[in-house]
Amino acid sequence: MDGKQDTTARLQDLRTHLDRLDAEGLLTRVTRPINKDTELMPLVRWQFRGLQEDQRRAFLFENVTDARGRHFEGAVAVGIYAASRKVYSLGMGCPVEQIRKRWAEAQARPLKPVEVASGPVHEEVHIGKDLLAHGGIEEFPIPISTPGFDVGPYTTASNYITKDPETGWINVGNYRGQVKAPDRFGMFISPRNHGWKHWDMARRQGKDLEAALVIGGPAAVTYASGSRLPYGVEEYAVAGGLMGEPLEVVKCKTIDLTVPAHAELVIEGRISHEYLEPEAPFGEYTGYMGGRLFNAVMEVTAITHRKNPVFAAILSQMPPSESSLLKKIGQDAAYLHFLRNTCNLPDVLEVFCHEIAVDSWIVVRMRRCTASTAWQALYAVAGRNAMVGKMIIAVDEDIDASDLDAVVWALSYRMQPHADMVTLPNRSVGLDPSGIPPGDDISDSTVQRNFGSAVLINAMRKWDYPPVSLPKKEYMENARKIWEELQLPRLTPRNPWHGYELGDWSDRDREEADWAVKGEYGKTGERAKKERRSPEEEG
Repeated sequence: MDGKQDTTARLQDLRTHLDRLDAEGLLTRVTRPINKDTELMPLVRWQFRGLQEDQRRAFLFENVTDARGRHFEGAVAVGIYAASRKVYSLGMGCPVEQIRKRWAEAQARPLKPVEVASGPVHEEVHIGKDLLAHGGIEEFPIPISTPGFDVGPYTTASNYITKDPETGWINVGNYRGQVKAPDRFGMFISPRNHGWKHWDMARRQGKDLEAALVIGGPAAVTYASGSRLPYGVEEYAVAGGLMGEPLEVVKCKTIDLTVPAHAELVIEGRISHEYLEPEAPFGEYTGYMGGRLFNAVMEVTAITHRKNPVFAAILSQMPPSESSLLKKIGQDAAYLHFLRNTCNLPDVLEVFCHEIAVDSWIVVRMRRCTASTAWQALYAVAGRNAMVGKMIIAVDEDIDASDLDAVVWALSYRMQPHADMVTLPNRSVGLDPSGIPPGDDISDSTVQRNFGSAVLINAMRKWDYPPVSLPKKEYMENARKIWEELQLPRLTPRNPWHGYELGDWSDRDREEADWAVKGEYGKTGERAKKERRSPEEEG
C-alpha cells in the first residue's frame, strides 16, 4: 500500500482511527452492558472531572442498552475526537506539536473534495416505504448527554451539511439534534451559524432546506466544522487540507448534497420552512443547561449507514470536555490565521482560547509593537464573531498565554484599567445565562432582545520594564542539574522559569549584579559610600 492510500485509510475511515487509538493505548473498550440513557455519558464524564488531560482516553461501548431494555447493534464511541490533544492529533495524522502547523497549512492550501461512485456509508439504505423498517433514527444508540436534565437523546457529533441556495457553497456545521420521532429531529441552529443563513435564504424563497446529518465521518471534518471558518470557506476543503488528502464524498440518495463516503451514518432530510417546535433543555458547553426554544425541525427522508455502525458522540456540557478542547484547538487556529493572514497582523504569534470559557476568554500573544497594532488585533477578534470574546486580552511575547497565572500577572502589572480597557456594547449573549434573565422571551431566535458586551484589554508593556525577578538563566539551569542529581521530584517548568531583561536595566546594574555573584559586592558598597547625599539633597 502506498503512502497516499495509507493516509486515506487512516484518516477517512473512523474504524481505522479507532484501531490506531487502541494501538496507542488511548481507547477504553467497554464490553459489559451499558445503558445509553443513564450510564454511558456519566461514565465518560468522570475522566473530565477526575483525571488530568494526559490520562484521558477515548471510549468504545460495544454492548449498549437503553432505558426500555433494548439492545443495539453496533457501538457508541465517545472521546474519539478530542479527549486529549494526543487523541486529537491522531485524528489529524500528525504529532501533537505539529497540530498548529497542520491547521495553518490546511487553511492556506485547502483541498477540494473528490466525488466517488460509492462508499461504505451506503452499505445499508433505508428509504421510501422502508425508511422506518428498522425503527428509523431510533435504530441507533443515541445517548442522553445530561441524564436528569436533558429532555431526550441528542446527536452531538452531528455534522450538518447544507448548501447556499444561491451560490451552491457547502457548509458543515456542528449543531445539536434532538430525537423527537423515528423520522424527525429538533435542531438548534443559531442566527450566528452559517447553516441558519442557508435555512433563512431557503425559507424566504418558500422552500425547505435540504440537509444531511453526518455521524462518524473523518475526524478532520468534525475538527473543521467546529472551528468557525469564514463564510464561503468550505469545511470539506479545509478537512482535506488537514488530512493531506482530498475528502472522498458520495451523492445522497434523496437530496442534492454530497457526504463523506466513509462515514458511519448519514441521515438525509429537509428542514421545514413552515414551522418551528419547542426544543431543549439541553446541557450546553457553558456549563449550564440551555433553555427551551422554538427551533428548526428536520424531517427525515433517508437513512444510510455502514453495517453495525459505530455511533460517534461528543462529550460537551461543563468544561473542560471533549467539546471544549475540540472547539478550542480549531478556534485558536482559525483566529490566528484570520489575524495574521486576513487582518495583516504578522506581530500576532498566538491566539489562545481558554477551555473553561472557550468563547469568552481569549488571549492574543504578540511581539512588541505599537499600541495601535495591539488595539487593531483586539478589535479584529471582537469583529469576527458577535458572540466570541467577552474578555479579549493582548499580552507580550514573554507571557505564556496558556497559563492563567501568567495572564493574571500581565493584567496586574502591565495595564491600567482607565487607560488600557475598552468596553464594547451590543454584543450577542449566545447561551450565556448572565445575559438572559429567567422568563425572558427568547423563543424567536431571529429577534435579539438581550445584548451582551465585551472588554478589550491591552495588557502589553507600554515602555521598558525592569528585569523579571528570577535568577538568570544560567543559574537556574545549573540548579536544575543539582536538583536532578539529588533525585528530587520531576520538574514541569512554567514560564517564566528564569529572569530576563525587559529594557530598563543599565550597564551599572549589570556590573553590580556581576560583582555580587563573584563575591565582590563590597565594590558596590564602596561605590554607594562615595555617592552619599544628605536627606536635604535627596528631598
